[in-house]
Amino acid sequence: MDGNTPEPTYSCIVRQGPNHGPSPLPQEGQWTEVRHASQISGLTHGCGTCAPHMGACKLTLNVKKGIIHEALIENIGCSGMTHAAAMAAEILPNKTLTEALNTDLVCDAINKAMRELFLQLSYGRSQSSFSDGGLPVGAAWEDLGSGACSQVGTSYGTSEQGVRYLDTTEGHVLRMGLDENDEVIGYEFVNVGKMMSEIAAGASADEALAAAIGTYGRFEEATRFIDPRRSSQHSDQITEKGVTCNG
Repeated sequence: MDGNTPEPTYSCIVRQGPNHGPSPLPQEGQWTEVRHASQISGLTHGCGTCAPHMGACKLTLNVKKGIIHEALIENIGCSGMTHAAAMAAEILPNKTLTEALNTDLVCDAINKAMRELFLQLSYGRSQSSFSDGGLPVGAAWEDLGSGACSQVGTSYGTSEQGVRYLDTTEGHVLRMGLDENDEVIGYEFVNVGKMMSEIAAGASADEALAAAIGTYGRFEEATRFIDPRRSSQHSDQITEKGVTCNG
């Protein structure tokens, strides 16, 4: 080299300056600098869809120090998803977050939901971020209510016959109540979880059904009722109050 060429400096070590560690995350009432997955705790839930978007999974995890202690899996879509959920609910408890993230949970929707929850927990976005000590194992189960049933909503509508409520948070819709303008003002439902609990406690099927029926809205003021599950291919038979007409 000539005198005008500087010597190579590749071997010169440039030391790191600021190194303050990770930003603190809110976790179970504390601010935690998480460096390892074993330091992650929290209860959270989120959704994922399968690759062709034919169904979805809502996954709820309760994580303590990086280990999954509780898993609730609810899904809607193809029939195979329900069986995949049964397997995943057996697989997930006692796994670390890292193990769960790299485990085949059978269904694409459940795998994707697992990924989304990992991101939420890693960034301190859990539902129990500011709950001192977090939530006990069983908190996810309590979300299902006394009947231990998922909150599923199913409604259907056509341009010819309008809307049909099939399932709501309250339960399986038995009848829809219409006013004098044939507009929906309420509905009658049966809480299936409560009905099955009554039967398990020794009540007859008729007694259990009667105990589990309730109404929503201004159902009692309706002038007409329709059964939302009767074939939509048949015209409604409009009848007076107290008589259910075909859907």
